[in-house]
Formats: sequence, structure tokens, C-alpha cells
Amino acid sequence: MNGNGESSSEDSGLSSPVSVKNEEEGKGDSKEGEKEEDGKNEQEIVLIQDTGFTVQLAVPGMDNIELPVSSMELVQEIHQVLMDREDTCHRTCFTLQLEGITMDNFAELKSIEGLKEGSVIKVVEEPYTVREARIHVRHIRDLLKSVDPADSYNGVDCSSLSFLNTVTAGDILDKKRSKPDSLDCTPPDYIMPNSKDRPLIPLHPGLKDMKGPQCIKVLTYSGWNPPPGNRKMHGDLLYLYVVTLEDKRYHITASTQGFYVNQSTEEEFNPKAAQQKYLSHSLIDLLSQISPAFKKNFTALLKRRGQKHPFERVPTPYQVFSWMAPQPDHSIDYIRAEDAFSTRLGYEEHIPGQTRDWNEEIQTTRELPRKTLPERLIRERAIFKVHSDFVGAATRGAMAVIDGNVMAINPGEEAKMQMFIWNNIFFSLGFDVKDHYKDFGGDSAAYAAPGNDLQGVKAYFGTDVEGLYTLGTVVVDYRGYRVTAQSIIPGILEREQEQSVVYGSIDFGKTIVFNEKYKELLTKTAQQLKVRAHKVLNDKGDEVELYSSLECKGIVGNDQRHYILDLLRTYPPDVNYLDVSEEEFSKSMREHGYPKKHRHKLACLRSELIEAFVEAKYIAFVRHAAYQIQQIRMDKENKLSKVDSGVLVNGEGEGHEKKSIEDKKLDDKEDDKDNIDEAKKMVEELSSTETENEENSKEVVRRAAKAVGSLSDTEFNITFNPDVFQSHVKHANADSEDLRREKQLVKDAAEFLVVHQIPSFIKDSMEHTSSPIDTLTITEQLHQKGINMRYLGKVAEVLKKYPSVQYVYTIVITELVCRSTKHIFKAYMQGVDMMNLSAAISHFLNCLLGSFPSPHAPVTAEELHGKKARRKNSKRNKTVLLGMDNTDWVTETPKTLWKKIVEEVQEYYHYEIHCDSVDTFTEKYGVQRVSLLRAFCHKVGIQILLREYNLDVRNKQIFYEEDIINIFPVVKHVQPRASDACHFFTSGQTKIQQCLLREGHDLISEALNLLNNVYGAMHPDIASCLRLLARLNYMLGDYSEAMSYQQRAVLMSERVLGIDHPNTITEYAHLAMYCFANSQVSSALRLLYRARYLAILCHSEDHPEVAIIDSNIGLILHAVEEFDLSLRFLEHALELNCKYFGAKTLKGAMNYHLVAWTHSCRGDFRAALQSEKEAYTIYKQLLGEDHEKTKESSNNLKRLTQNAVNFQKKMNEIYKGEKNFRFPPLEIQRPSIGSVLEMLNLVNGIVFVHISPEEIEKLRQVNSRYGVSKSDSDSESKVKEIKENNLPNGHSTENGDLDIEVNTSDLDLRNNTEVTVVDGM
Repeated sequence: MNGNGESSSEDSGLSSPVSVKNEEEGKGDSKEGEKEEDGKNEQEIVLIQDTGFTVQLAVPGMDNIELPVSSMELVQEIHQVLMDREDTCHRTCFTLQLEGITMDNFAELKSIEGLKEGSVIKVVEEPYTVREARIHVRHIRDLLKSVDPADSYNGVDCSSLSFLNTVTAGDILDKKRSKPDSLDCTPPDYIMPNSKDRPLIPLHPGLKDMKGPQCIKVLTYSGWNPPPGNRKMHGDLLYLYVVTLEDKRYHITASTQGFYVNQSTEEEFNPKAAQQKYLSHSLIDLLSQISPAFKKNFTALLKRRGQKHPFERVPTPYQVFSWMAPQPDHSIDYIRAEDAFSTRLGYEEHIPGQTRDWNEEIQTTRELPRKTLPERLIRERAIFKVHSDFVGAATRGAMAVIDGNVMAINPGEEAKMQMFIWNNIFFSLGFDVKDHYKDFGGDSAAYAAPGNDLQGVKAYFGTDVEGLYTLGTVVVDYRGYRVTAQSIIPGILEREQEQSVVYGSIDFGKTIVFNEKYKELLTKTAQQLKVRAHKVLNDKGDEVELYSSLECKGIVGNDQRHYILDLLRTYPPDVNYLDVSEEEFSKSMREHGYPKKHRHKLACLRSELIEAFVEAKYIAFVRHAAYQIQQIRMDKENKLSKVDSGVLVNGEGEGHEKKSIEDKKLDDKEDDKDNIDEAKKMVEELSSTETENEENSKEVVRRAAKAVGSLSDTEFNITFNPDVFQSHVKHANADSEDLRREKQLVKDAAEFLVVHQIPSFIKDSMEHTSSPIDTLTITEQLHQKGINMRYLGKVAEVLKKYPSVQYVYTIVITELVCRSTKHIFKAYMQGVDMMNLSAAISHFLNCLLGSFPSPHAPVTAEELHGKKARRKNSKRNKTVLLGMDNTDWVTETPKTLWKKIVEEVQEYYHYEIHCDSVDTFTEKYGVQRVSLLRAFCHKVGIQILLREYNLDVRNKQIFYEEDIINIFPVVKHVQPRASDACHFFTSGQTKIQQCLLREGHDLISEALNLLNNVYGAMHPDIASCLRLLARLNYMLGDYSEAMSYQQRAVLMSERVLGIDHPNTITEYAHLAMYCFANSQVSSALRLLYRARYLAILCHSEDHPEVAIIDSNIGLILHAVEEFDLSLRFLEHALELNCKYFGAKTLKGAMNYHLVAWTHSCRGDFRAALQSEKEAYTIYKQLLGEDHEKTKESSNNLKRLTQNAVNFQKKMNEIYKGEKNFRFPPLEIQRPSIGSVLEMLNLVNGIVFVHISPEEIEKLRQVNSRYGVSKSDSDSESKVKEIKENNLPNGHSTENGDLDIEVNTSDLDLRNNTEVTVVDGM
């Protein structure tokens, strides 16, 4: 439900009564799923008892409200709707009653007896308690601040920014919106192609209009609190002090019956009611009576609030921070002040006087039942909610720890070794405590360990094995420090760790303990995580079998739960960065320069790499086996024939001499997919053959297993021993063949990363199947391939060789510099005095980005003297973390900083960049300073003042102390998933791609409902789902529904990812297209200008995605006959496409045709003829003379030639001075909306499949029977999208942990394949 009482899929429960659940998909990773019957492979229809109906709400003093509800909703949700509606938002203390019986807030509506269609639910005002009165006052404060963006800029209460409605000058769906008299399509100068201006103020448009009207000067708790005993007996709960806009002062009593003005003053306590006694149940009503200005302004405020889309107001699951903010307008707010300095830091408002037991909440939600879909939804919703609350609390706690606001539990220790407990969360710092990591790299290892541990927690969290528990874990980087926040195992603080651990080792293998229960649990996880059971020796020489790494510890808490922690080496080690002899490596790896030195010995491979490697090995195994089977069959028939070596590989070789076969073959993975499937069938047949072939079968498997390096001779077994190549681990049977194989497998996996995954990434970049637009997307794409960021230098080394991916090389270089600078900044910030934080940060930014050789560090001699004095007392100052005084930052200069950066890139990433200043860096590598500034601020959490910075100025510094607004934490945590929704989504995509459109649509719509059910209203996965439904509706011909879905996708992307996130750019570009289809041309252009601005801010104009955006802008400007402007954008798109795709491609041909079309509309037939000739030449060369496109281009040439000849003749007559002449009508193709839309579809890679209106109507009727709300019912997908060219491309899969692929790979304009549009709507 939204604030207007309408039912919407975002906030309601499941609104479709039928869920199609594939039993194989539905079981996920749960234990119950594994026990399901093998025979249930067919799809089972699961009926969810969920119906929509309407109830009447009887509110005191108002007409009845009709409210559509779902039977799956809680009573609490109706309560929330009333608190959100404009006409009832001032009520908080009420109950809902049905026929005189109070409804339980946490009951589902379907469980309430007598509740049916048309039932009247009575809203009954209840007496206040102190708690309810405080909640009411806080709610009023929140209402008064509801349109103020301050919380979004300050990064509190999960508020975040959204500018969509500012960009489009209002809600694009508002039909009452007045249309402009004239259409101004002129883009701002900074949007024009080849403009060098990169202003920053447009990043936050319309800030002046964002703040709402002031309603009251002061609203605070009075100094007369708490009420004395005799007044408590009269029902006084608390006292408020108010100063109205009229400057009148009132003392207000909150009593059990409501609020009234008393006769107290600042000096005298007189709790009696004022002479004019207004007793109001709501504080708003009372304030409206005593202050006319409040009444007027609050009405205006509510109107402004009501105009905001619900998605602009709903809190996000995790806090999103803005890297720029306007000068803070710090208004007086006593309630905010009370929050900051009261126990609310450590206490939750709804559990007064109690801290939350985070560990118990986290583990209890994991124990919820999960056998049925409704149970799984409840479980996943609970897990997600508790987790997002925990991340918020852990982040606040980590900041409090670093800011020195939390007392250490070991205050006598040195500052780096201190540990903290706050709000039932344990905090530790990323330093090497007591030389724990001395042999692994000291502080470098201690800094890397929490990140590795978090990856391990994600892995074990994902296995979801019943009975095995992981700790809530959050890693926070703040002010140069790394803080790990963990939930606390019950009883762990009451005893020594040695007594607690029942599995694993706490002293790096000297003593190792084992537990049968852990063996049972970890056997299950080992299978999923590809961990090999292995035997190790303790100090006494006793053998112990482990199912995890040696460091992994099992602890049984006082709650009798089995916890697993210290998961930093869950995945196998990366031998390419370990201290391993060169002789251990193959010749090709030595040629690549491996092994390389690294700062610590905790380098591990990523889970994505393990999956890709095992898949590659399995394909090779299947090919070997299939080849053997073919040989056996041919021997039987005595018909020996030559086998196609391009499909099947020779399995006769020995083990590892052939280990790279699969690497060579996988380059053509798509081409021979059918052959692999065929081979798999042969292997399956082999496993079911009669006993007469049993010996042959065993031999086939043995040979195939040996060829791929399987750890078993009798089956395919690729699992990893995480303890190999670890000098502190003593292996049982250290010289055995098994251990040699295990080591070889780990080396193979590391080699696979270098010789296959990195080339695969380069290949994807060259084919433009992935187009990263900033450092964030390059990181995500490398991680998807399983490539660790320490390989960034190797990636840059390979990319440098290919000019066609120059833009990717630029982004990689930017990321190299950003990460290296972050390492330096981390050390630079540690120990900087709080008083000089902004000075230190501004000085660092000047050294990083400024050309001025000697920026001034604004620190006085007195402050430095004070620092020296404190340094003498630092031994006594152990309790303050920041007792480590750091004044080195004052002496930093641009020259010294860039020298450190170059050295850091060389030392850490083994790559050489040739520059000594930001000037030579930007000039040599084509990096924009503004892109570097944005990327660095994102990476380290700096928030700077929103103003224009002259980044190229050479005679003065750029940044000053006042420009540093804030510093934010950078937070990493587990992402709980909506597993069923993921299955529904991917299944729905598959159905759509197979043209099983009805089934596909049902599944996608159901996925949206399930996502809303688990995540609530806001999540990146929901944005992806909305984007797909928008595209399906667009292809269906329902443009208004497409626009509605996409508007929500844009708002959500801005809120949960950020206003300048690459996904947000994609969403803006999609929405622009749907606005144009709905004849909202002005909005479409504004959206595209915004998308282009964000894209050039993230990277620069030199990017293939900018070419697609420019083509879109050019076409829409063409549609409104702004031909000169259109031509500039289309010619720029042509230039970029020729650069990155080649001049002789279909993409280039289409661009030439668009330029020719625009030239002809301008009357420049000679230029038009030239461009069309280029298009014709390409079509003829690539498609042949008989192709439709070639013929069409030929006809265009004839028409243009005729026009050019006629035009020239008449011009000659004019020059000769002939008087009797007149122009014959020239054939100029004026643009129509339809023709431009068709070209837009081609540019964006959209294909329509013809369907009849009858089929569309039939689908709609089916959905209307299911009672799906309008917003979700019309997305029937009788279409097939083929390789949708996202704007920018490649970001369709960036949606948290949901692997959502919106595109297929059958046809692609990028890859010079023709796409035709058949519009059957």
C-alpha cells in the first residue's frame, strides 16, 4: 500500500494467487530441499491463499476511507498506511477494531475472523503512555522534516537523494501537469559534444526548491520533565516547550488523554491547563489551534510531501552516502540533539531500556522453518530485516569507536590493540595484535584478513546448512581505519578462547582439536564449497582430519549452537602471489612473470573463479569421456573414422601435460555448446550401461579423470585443500601423490585465472558485451570473472595492447591509481588530530589533484606545538584511539605524493605508470580530473562541498578546509538473497527467451511480488525487475505502463545505488525512450541530457556508451526538427562508433544513414549523399546487393542524387541571373514520431515479435481474474528482446547478488548482425 491508500505491488504482500514453482529450483540449498523426492521434476502449482479485497476505515471526524488490502498483509501495515496518509498522518496512538474487538497488529488479515470484503474497521484513539507520547512527538518531528534533504546529505536514517522529478520538472505520470507552451530542446553547453566543461552543481539540480516551509521555531522537551509524583497522579506524562512562528512561547502537557497548553513559564512551574483549554489527541491539532502560521505552513508542507513519490520517502535497507553536499543548513532541532547525546546510541527505541541481542536475532531468523514457499518468504524477510538493522547499528558503532566515543574493554593496552563492545556488537581494529599475523605480513595481513573473513562468512552463509551458524559480520573502513564488527557468541567473553574452541586450531597448528558434530556439519559445506577433506599433524605428530582450513574455528556457544568463525582462508590460496619456488610453475606462467611478491600471505582465489574453473574442468572431463565412448563404439563396429578434433579432445595423454586443453577450447564455448550437451548425454548413457560394459566404463572414467587432474580415479572430483602451500601447516603424508595432486590443482586454478579468465575479460571488452563506465563497474566485472583486484596491473598490461578498448584501459589505470592512493591515504589519516581532519583531507586532495606545486597546509605553529606536547603524554593517553599523533601530513606535496603513488602501483600491482604529477597522468592516460575526484571520494568516503572547482588551475590550490563537509564509512557486508524470487526471475527470463511468453510473464510478475515480500519496497534487485517489466510492456505496445514501471526503476536506482551510479544512467536512458514513445519529448530530452551528463562525469565522452546516448539525443532532436543540434550529436556518435567498432560495421552503416537523413532534412544534399554512399558501401560489402538494407540504401542514394542534381541546377540558374525560375518540390523526408521511434529501437537493439491484439487482450483477462493490481497486471510479455543494448551496456546484471541477465545473445547490432523491427501492435 502507498501513502494514498492504494494497493501497490511494492508494499503489499503477494498479489497473485498462483505461483509456479519448479521443485528443482524451489529447494535451493536447504536441507529440506535435498530430501525432496527425486521424481518431482515437473512443475507443481502451489496455491497461495492470497486474495485482494477492500475494507472501510472509520476514522474519527472524517468520512470512511476505502482501502484495498491483501490477505497476506499484517494489521500493522494498515496502521502504517494511516500514519502515512496526508489526512491521517498526525495520528499515531490508535488501535484498529473490528466489531468492537481490537485487532492484533502482528496478525495476518486472513487470520482475523469476520474480516471480509466491505468490512468496517474502526480507528479508535487510545490513551497515551510515556512511550506512545514520545513516539508521537518523534513522528511529528519527522513530518516537519519530511521534505528536507538534510538527512539524505548527512547520511542518517536510511535517507537518500533522488532528482528524477526535478529533472523532468514534475511527475511524468501526472496527467494534470501543465504542458509548456513552447518546446525548448536546447541542451546546456556542457552537454554538447566535445565540450571540456565538467560542472558539478548540475549533479544536484533544484536544491533551492527542495526545502519545505518552516512550520515552527522550536519544539523540544521542557526542562520541567519529568512530571513530579503528584502530577503523574493527574495523568501528566511529559512536558513540551514550543515557540511558534508568531514568536509566542507555550508550555504543553502530554497527558494520557492528549495534549494541552499549561500555565508554566521558563521560571515558574504551573501545570494547570491554560484558560482556553484545547485538549487535542494529536499535537498537530493543538499547534494548529494556537498558531495560524503553523496551520497554514503545515498544510503546505503536507501538500509538498504528498507530491513526492512514495519511493522518494521510503527508507532504504542500507545507508547510501553522497560524495557532494551543499553547505549544511544546520537548523535548531532539540529532538535531534537529544538523540545524539542520549542512550539511543545504544538502545533501540521500541525496546526501551534493553539493547538488542543481535546474535540471538540473527541466529533465530536462520532457524525459522523453510519447507514451503510462504515459510521461506517469512524466513528470508526476517533474515533480511535483522541483517539490515545489524549493518546500520554496526556502522554507527564503528564510527563511534574510531571517533573515540566508546570505552575499550582492554583500556590498558596500546591503542592499536584495543577492542570494544557497543550495543551487543564486538569491534576490533585491523592491526596485527600481539604479532598474530607476524609470519603472514603483519599489519598488511591484519588489514586484509577481515575482507577475506567476510568472503568466508558469505560462503558459509550461502550454503545455509541447518545447525551451522556464522556470526553477523560487517567490515567498516572509516578515517583510515578498518573496523570489524561481529555479533557476540553467548559465553565467549566469559572464558578463554582455548577452552571454547572444539574444532580447528588457535595457534596455527600447534594444537588442533576435532569434533564429530563439526565433521557432520562441515562435510555438507565442504561439498558445496569444493573444500577437500585433508589430514594434518599437530605438534605431537597426531593426525587430525579437517574439512576446512586450519585457521577455521568451531565454537559451541552457551546457547548450544555450533558456530564457525575465522573463515579467512575458506578458498584455496593464490599461489601466484605466495612465496613459492619458480620451479613449481609452468613455463607459460613464468613468462607471465609469476610468482610475484605480495605484502601478505593471505591471498586467496575468489569463489567465482573456483566455479568457473570447476565448470571448465568438467567440460574437459565430459569431452574426454565422450571421445573414449566413441572409440569403444567404433571398435565394436570396426568402423574407425577420424574424430573431429575441434569438438572432442584426445584423452590419451598423461595428467597435467594436457591440463590447458579446456582453456584453449573454452574460447569457443558458445559455438560448441551443443556438442558439449551431446557429450554429456553420451556420458550419462555410459553411467547407465549394462554390466558387460562395466570394465570399459571404469576405464573411460579413469582416463578422463586422469586427463583433467581429478583427485579421484573413479569419478570427477575437483575439490581444493585450502591448507596447501602454507608453511605453518604440517600435512600428513607430505610426500604422497594425493598431496602432489592437490597442490597441482591449486596451481592450475591460479594459472586458469591468468591464461583464461583475464583473456576472457579482454575478449568481452573487445566484443563490447561488457562496457564498464567507471571504476565501480570495472571492479564488479573483474570479480564476476573471479579476477582479484591484485591482478589489476596484469589486466592493464594486456589491455594496453588493444587500441579498440582504450576506454577500458583508462578506467583500469584510474582504478590502479585510486586504490594505490587509498593505501597511502589510509596511513596518512591514521592519527590525524580531530581538530585538523578537514585541513588534512583538503591538503591531501590538493596534492592529489592540484597543479599548484606547494599547496598550503592550514595548521598554525600553536597547533603543532600542542601536538608535540601531546606526544609526550601519549603513553598516558592509551584509552584514546587517536592518541597516535600524526603531523607528517603537513609536509606532503604533490611531487612527494605522486612519487608514492607511482611506487605503490609498482610495488602492489606490479605495473609501471609513467608520471610525476596529476598533469602528466591525465595527459598521458586520458583520465579526467573530475572522474578521479569522484572515484577517490567514493572509495574513501569523503564528502566535499557542492560548488564549482577549477581543477585545472595552476597558480593556487583547489580545495580549502571549508570544502570538506564530512567523511563517511565505507561498509562491506553479506547480502542476504531472496532465493525463490531469484529462481522465478531467471526461469521467467528463460521462458521469455523461448517465446513461452505467458509463462514467462507470470514468473517475472511473481518474482516482483516475492522480491517486495522479502526486501520491502526498496532494493537493487527490485529495480532490475521493474526495468525488465518496463521493457516487456514497451515491447507489448503498452507505453504508458512501460513508463510507469521505469519511473519506479529510476527512483529506486537513485535511492539505493546513488544518483550517479552507472545503473542510474542506464535507467535514465531507458525512461527517456519510454517518455518519447508517450509523446513527452521535452522530458525525454531532459532525461537523456541527464544520462549524458552523468556518463561524462563518470568517465568522459570517449566511451561507446556515450555514442548510444548521443544517437538517442540526435534522433529525438531530429524528431523535433532541431537538425543542426541533432547533427552534432549524430556525428559525434558516428566518430565514437567508428573508433570502437570500426568504420565498416553495420553499426557504422546505420550511423552514416542517420547523418545522411539529418543532412537531407537540412537541405545539404551533397553531404547527405556522401554519408549515404558510405552506408551503401558497408551494406553491400557485409550483406550483399540483394539484401533489403542494401536496396533501401540504394533507393536513398537515388533520391538524394536526384535532389542534389535538381538543387544544383536551380542554384546554377540563380548564379546565371535567370529570372524565370522556381524550385521543383524537393523530396525531403520529414521525421515522424513513428519513424524516429523505429530508429531508436534499432539503436537500442530492441526487436518486436508480431502478436495479435486478441492475444494481448486474452492475457489481460487472465491476469484480471487473478486480481493483480493494474500496475503489475499489464506486463504480459508477448515479446522477445534480443541482446538489449543497455545504456550504458553491461549493467543489467548489477543488482546485488541476483544474477539477472536481461539480454540474450542471438542477435546484436554491436556484432554487425541485422535486426529488423516488426511492429505488430
